[in-house]
Amino acid sequence: MGSSPSVTGSATRNKRRSRAPFERRVTRFSVLLVIPGLLVSGILIWLQPWSLQSKLILIGAELLACLLIGAALHDHIIRPLQTLANVVGALRDEDYSFRARLAIPNDALGELSLEVNALADLLAKHRTGAIEAAALLQRVVEEVDIPIFALDPANRLRLVNSAGEKLLSQPQSQLMGRTAVDLNLEKCLSCENESLVDLHFGTDARWFVRRSTFRQQGIPHTLIILSDVSRALREEERRAWQRLIRVLGHELNNSLAPIKSIAGSLNARLSGSGIREDEQQDFERGLSIIESRAASLNRFLQGYRQLAQMPPPVLRTCSITAIAKRVTALETRVPISLIPGPDVDFHADPDQLEQMLINLLKNAAEAVLQVESGGSNSNGCKQPASTEQVQLSWKTNGDELILFIEDNGPGLMNPSNAFVPFYTTKPSGSGIGLVLARQIAEAHGGSLELDNRTDGRGCVVRITLPANSTVKQS
Repeated sequence: MGSSPSVTGSATRNKRRSRAPFERRVTRFSVLLVIPGLLVSGILIWLQPWSLQSKLILIGAELLACLLIGAALHDHIIRPLQTLANVVGALRDEDYSFRARLAIPNDALGELSLEVNALADLLAKHRTGAIEAAALLQRVVEEVDIPIFALDPANRLRLVNSAGEKLLSQPQSQLMGRTAVDLNLEKCLSCENESLVDLHFGTDARWFVRRSTFRQQGIPHTLIILSDVSRALREEERRAWQRLIRVLGHELNNSLAPIKSIAGSLNARLSGSGIREDEQQDFERGLSIIESRAASLNRFLQGYRQLAQMPPPVLRTCSITAIAKRVTALETRVPISLIPGPDVDFHADPDQLEQMLINLLKNAAEAVLQVESGGSNSNGCKQPASTEQVQLSWKTNGDELILFIEDNGPGLMNPSNAFVPFYTTKPSGSGIGLVLARQIAEAHGGSLELDNRTDGRGCVVRITLPANSTVKQS
């Protein structure tokens, strides 16, 4: 082992202490060791036929030599032990920069110094590894796109990652130390582990809760990990509807095609059948209804097939301002108020986004027209006719583009059924517009939420899309 930096009585490590009993014993034994020699040598010198002055000088020189040798011996014994004590104290304080001197082999004290220095090196290595592991763990926790919370025995928050901050819409500085009840996390502590829980953090998402325990400085903590499974559940639901639509469409088409064909053939043969005119008219009317309803049902099925045949988006650079201007110009039944946000270029499928916005603006316009015709609001009360309008706006939030479509219509009477396929409150509705719109938003990696407005009557649609955007400078 190479030479180690010497550690002496530094002012930062050495404190003034009273003399230790070990030091007093060393001093006492050193004095006892030299007293017999001093007595014998003093007697011998005094018996010599020298002058008194010479005798006193020799005795004084002998005393001085003994004192110097004793002091050197004391320092040689005590100083290395003090150094070792300083090193061990530094290790206890997790300061691994100190090393013992005189760390040489084949020496009792040197072997002890070597072992202490080796222990310091090992602890320094473990400390570095622990710091790097903690930094890596913290980095992984921050990068994981699922909310993670750690609570102490009093159910107060002690750790939260960036996904948790985003979920609670508050910075870490305002969250730390707050209780699970304050953070609306009490259901996560009372539910069964690895179960689904409805948590309301601005959305009606369903969360899969994993809960475990760990100890930090001997104190037990509860770790809560949340996974949003709403989109996965909707995807499974959508696939189930797609399979159902394919089966029903196939079976119904096999029946509708011959029904329509036979009805048309029978209608053509009625003219030469020889039956009475009134009976012929009845047959023609009935066959015409059969044929038209078969055609209508076929068109109805073709509309539902959009849910099962929605292609993946073809991404290219597009401008939200241009898309918004195009879709608002298509709706002429009610005034559309366009409130421009930042002019953002982002990657998306403009055709699908336009189709989504057209459907949503159409729904909003029909809701406004319902109010103008004296329709009922979400509480079942009649609304007076008015000149209401629809509003389209957007903003950016980090890497997200958020669009809002607001109307002053009657609102939602049953928001939980808004995204159920085939469910509609409109006489001519198909019940797939909102489902298709949300499918487009989620295919782009975003989300679509629909709720009643809190600042008045009507609905608000919130569309969140990943921007990866470039904001143009005006």
